[in-house]
Amino acid sequence: MNIDLFNTPIEFLKGVGPNRAKLLKDQLKIFTYKDLLYTFPYRYVDKTKFYKISSIDSLLSEVQIIGKITNLKEVGVGRKKRLIATFSDDTGVINLVWFKINKWLIESIKINQTYVVFGKLNLYNGAKSIPHPDLEIYKGENLKKKSKLVGVYPSTEMLIKRGITNKTIRNIINELLIQINKKIEENLPEYIINKFQLLDRNSAYICIHNPQSSNELNQSIFRLKFEEIFYLQ
Repeated sequence: MNIDLFNTPIEFLKGVGPNRAKLLKDQLKIFTYKDLLYTFPYRYVDKTKFYKISSIDSLLSEVQIIGKITNLKEVGVGRKKRLIATFSDDTGVINLVWFKINKWLIESIKINQTYVVFGKLNLYNGAKSIPHPDLEIYKGENLKKKSKLVGVYPSTEMLIKRGITNKTIRNIINELLIQINKKIEENLPEYIINKFQLLDRNSAYICIHNPQSSNELNQSIFRLKFEEIFYLQ
């Protein structure tokens, strides 16, 4: 690795800056480019499948739908206060719910804007809702370019409250990957790589953050675990 580049303080990465850097340092112990690169997803979700609201089955754990927010309101008081958005497509309506309300969230939501919504399905008293969903402005031409598997990164309540969502973390990691691509040096002998049919080191780090398939993800995990065990022995 280029030591100077990978030891660069995280605030110098495009999209971070001093305020976000302080939060990343305090909440996730991410101080440098290297720390961010080594912050791997703890799970992955498939974002290629879309549902119509009327076809959402209560047995589903996570859903992704396209529609519009037609209404936004705050209900309850004190700790029971929550933000509820009415989300609809051409087949039905479902509520999106946030139990942690902040100014950034309210100001970012646009009525009648078409969104892609992704989140865990909740069922309460027979009514379906999606608490704390991921919201992304719908761009039809971009859906075909989506990676099948999208990483979910460690987070905290404070990060979410301050507007650093998983999408934000993915964006800054993608910026990092652009800057360091082809700069991660190989540390295994070529004959070992060939013998065990390993991914090269650079590709392994790129793929573990942005796998295009389950097979590619498995190859990147195998390569990085192999490397760890190889040097331990």
